[in-house]
Amino acid sequence: MNIAVIGTGYVGLVTGTCFAEMGNQVVCVDIDIKKVEAMKAGKVPIYEPHLDLLFERNTAQGRLHFTTLLQEAVEKAHVIFLALPTPPDEDGSADLSAVLKVASQLGSLIRQYTVIVNKSTVPVGTADLVKNEILKSVKDKELFDVISNPEFLREGFAVDDFMKPDRVVVGTQSERAKKLMSELYAPFLRQGNPIYFMDARSAEMTKYAANAFLATKITFMNEIANLCEKTGANVDQVRIGIGADERIGRRFLFAGIGFGGSCFPKDVKALTQIAARHDYDFKILRSVIAVNEKQKRILVEKVKTYFNNHLNGKHIAVWGLSFKPDTDDIREAPSLYMIDELLAAGASVTAFDPEAMPNMRSRLGNKIKYAENPFQALEHADALIIATEWSVFRTPEFDKMKATMKSPVIFDGRNLYDPQRMKEFGFTYFSIGRP
Repeated sequence: MNIAVIGTGYVGLVTGTCFAEMGNQVVCVDIDIKKVEAMKAGKVPIYEPHLDLLFERNTAQGRLHFTTLLQEAVEKAHVIFLALPTPPDEDGSADLSAVLKVASQLGSLIRQYTVIVNKSTVPVGTADLVKNEILKSVKDKELFDVISNPEFLREGFAVDDFMKPDRVVVGTQSERAKKLMSELYAPFLRQGNPIYFMDARSAEMTKYAANAFLATKITFMNEIANLCEKTGANVDQVRIGIGADERIGRRFLFAGIGFGGSCFPKDVKALTQIAARHDYDFKILRSVIAVNEKQKRILVEKVKTYFNNHLNGKHIAVWGLSFKPDTDDIREAPSLYMIDELLAAGASVTAFDPEAMPNMRSRLGNKIKYAENPFQALEHADALIIATEWSVFRTPEFDKMKATMKSPVIFDGRNLYDPQRMKEFGFTYFSIGRP
């Protein structure tokens, strides 16, 4: 099948590469000339585990192509995936300008029956908006269907999630589109995982509802963790106790310093704006946003308390910059908020992250120092903040850590270590929701 993917961010590039892996001919289009040239030269522009292997194989075998020309990408396509950015406006609502701009160009380019797929996370009703834009210039309204096919990819696991999805959601009432999408996804669903067909608006809402629910679950556990600290309970034991309840489940119950990334913060805010436009006050999600903003800074409050609000001249090491492990994405990462506050309080910062330092350097420049390895970041450190749970941080040489640091003080935002063991190693250790 001939497939066009418009947009080569995390979603677009993974989508195009994985479809190519199943034998499809895929053309990815992007307006960034330098990025397209780099991909043509074999360079993967993002860090995502296993993506580089599939990228190299499918470009070498002639199934995965890149261009800046929209017409080149879509002229032979049976399916066009819109994987364009939908950044939040000032009020938190999703900006659809990129999606609608491309849609306005598609009508004059379609020559055969084509399914146009909204893969980006978009507000309820966007499929209708895209359809109306295409209708303005298409010669025959029977030449296309616009459908919703939301992605449920976790950064760090995106390739695995795409190749082995737990479900595929397709929003369309067109039998012709249903048949084509069933054929397209059949190789990914051989183990019996379902494909759910529904109307487009329900599919669009499903994406927002899923992310909002998971964000709420994370935030609830962070609230429980904060209460555990005040009552003397241990959030790790509470997590085990409630996670065994099959109605709740074990996933997304780890307490920490808030959620970040490109999806949860944006989608929660967008859903509250969708609700507001329909005169509905989504109180739970407004609370989730407020609690999460506070949670991102909660570790800095512990640092300030420990140093009696005298951070001027203190040197802080930070392990982890990405919003989660196995990605280089720093969008809405708690590390950003903490580093900003530390610098504002007069502290200096040296950070280490296995993948995200180039992105952080682009964001902060030389406001902080960047270490070549975790232990170099600890040199002369008055304290260490752990902001991301990369595997490399889980079992370090604690004796070497203590010898390298100026003061053996750790503020662990991801609860990586056992408090009793840290006491035995001679560290002053603070974590989230544990006595």
